[in-house]
Amino acid sequence: MLGRWRDKSGVNPKSETRQISTPCGKKESKVGKRKVGKYSVTFRKQAVERMRCCESVKELAAELGVHRSVLYDWRDQLAPADRAEWQGGPGEQDRLERENRALKQALAEKTLEVDFFKGALQKIAARRQPSSPVGETASTTKSGS
Repeated sequence: MLGRWRDKSGVNPKSETRQISTPCGKKESKVGKRKVGKYSVTFRKQAVERMRCCESVKELAAELGVHRSVLYDWRDQLAPADRAEWQGGPGEQDRLERENRALKQALAEKTLEVDFFKGALQKIAARRQPSSPVGETASTTKSGS
C-alpha cells in the first residue's frame, strides 16, 4: 500500500513532507529524509534464511509481523545471486528428472502386477464355476458327429 503513495524519488508525500515556516513568515514544504527501515540487516538475513525452508511465506510473514511482499523484497536485496537456487537450478531439474523416471518405472511394474493378478483371478473364477444340478446333460460335444 505504501508503494502507491511514493513518488519517483522514493519519498512518501503524506508522511515525509513537513510544513515549515521561514523567517519571513512564508510557509515552505521540506522533504524529510527517507526512513531506512526498522529491521536490522541481521534480522532480515535470518528472515530470508527462514523463508528458504518454510512451507508458507504468508505464515512466516505473520509470525515476523511484516507483509509477505517485504520478505520477497528482502530476499531480492540480500541474495540476488541465490534467486536461481530458489527457483530450482540445474541440479534440481536433474533430480526431478531422475525421480520422474523412477516413478514411471514403478508405475510400469505395478501395471504388470495388476495384469498378472487379473489373469490369475480369471483362471480361479473359471475353475470355480458352479457344477450343474444332477440329471442335466453334459455340455460336451460329441466326437465324430
